[in-house]
Amino acid sequence: MSEAFGNEAFWVVALKALLVFVILVVYTLFNIWFERRVVARMQHRVGPNVHGRFGLLQSLADGVKLALKEDIVVKAADKVVYVLAPIIATIPAFLAWAVIPFGPEVRIPFTDTVTPLQLTDMPVAVLYVLAVTSIGVYGIVLAGWSSGSTYSLLGGLRSSAQVISYEVAMGLSFVTVFLYAGTMSTSEIVAAQEDVWYFLPLLPSFIIYVIAMVGETNRAPFDLPEAEGELVGGFHTEYSSLKFALFFLAEYINMVTVSAIATTLFLGGWRAPFGIGTLWPGANEGYWPVLWFLGKTLGFIFLFIWLRGTLPRMRYDQFMAFGWKVLIPISLVWIVAVIVVRKGMTDGTFDQRTLFVAAGVAAAVLLVSLLLPERKPSDPEQTAEVDAPAPTDHGGGSYPTPPMPEQTWNQKEGVRR
Repeated sequence: MSEAFGNEAFWVVALKALLVFVILVVYTLFNIWFERRVVARMQHRVGPNVHGRFGLLQSLADGVKLALKEDIVVKAADKVVYVLAPIIATIPAFLAWAVIPFGPEVRIPFTDTVTPLQLTDMPVAVLYVLAVTSIGVYGIVLAGWSSGSTYSLLGGLRSSAQVISYEVAMGLSFVTVFLYAGTMSTSEIVAAQEDVWYFLPLLPSFIIYVIAMVGETNRAPFDLPEAEGELVGGFHTEYSSLKFALFFLAEYINMVTVSAIATTLFLGGWRAPFGIGTLWPGANEGYWPVLWFLGKTLGFIFLFIWLRGTLPRMRYDQFMAFGWKVLIPISLVWIVAVIVVRKGMTDGTFDQRTLFVAAGVAAAVLLVSLLLPERKPSDPEQTAEVDAPAPTDHGGGSYPTPPMPEQTWNQKEGVRR
């Protein structure tokens, strides 16, 4: 960890904080435009093309439109909490960037000051990010509770359960990174990936984190807190104008935040992609690493957009079962495997060939288990007769109605009992 952190002049810290804020706001405006263009291409549409060249000013026009809308406060709302909720949801999204490294040490133009392209760092920086980002869910929960609407309340409750479930899997995916790097400092984790990026040796952790980050940010197919088909708009149904814009801003900044964490922990952080650093020695010096860092985060943003345009929304019970019964058990087993391997490599018990053979056998077993057909009942007659409710058709084109509690339906014979 650099000795510069905590010993810099106030104007340097203020300048870096301002730059982080400006980059995030501009990046958000770009991501909104980028999402519309990519989804439009997937759906064979044109997308925004009027405001500015290629529609680049569409996001700015949307911001102006939201600012000029009527600001409504519903009568049933708890007004203080109702106003504070979008602020609580937005501020943690910015605070998480205090420990994200954009690049190495550089010289500030027109001065002799040398500073790392990171606001600050600490020995438990990753835990700080988890703690800060988890506060944002309070804004969503309070927004749903304070709106005085059933739909909003259900959206807030869904979000709280969703964040708890997928933050556990997300935190477990970080454990293997800590074991490999030997630190929780973000700058030191990036430095430890000089030879190999961690997404290669820790591929299961990387996949688990990518899935968990989509669930953590309430993005499709995990956008259950704002499911329009069931909850109208979810937790922000009763919001308009700038308060709604703050929720919108928080969502897109959280997308960039989780993308930046994935870049920092698994993709070498600000380091140049494979091959470029070897062919060009200056690729990891100066301000060039900022370009590599933003490019990697943009790749994850494209993944968010791709999922939105490709996959339908999951059912809520499927979503929760996937988090608790699939991601978390796999994470725990993987952590134990990494600990055993690291210990064996340290003691000389395992060599590289043994590890490759074991990994190949494990991959083969997993592949065979996925390809095996699902076991079906041996006797179809055992499942033919099931007592299940069936709709009642009164004839004349009337809407089918469910049966009375004492009535059941025999699927085999097609009659009521």
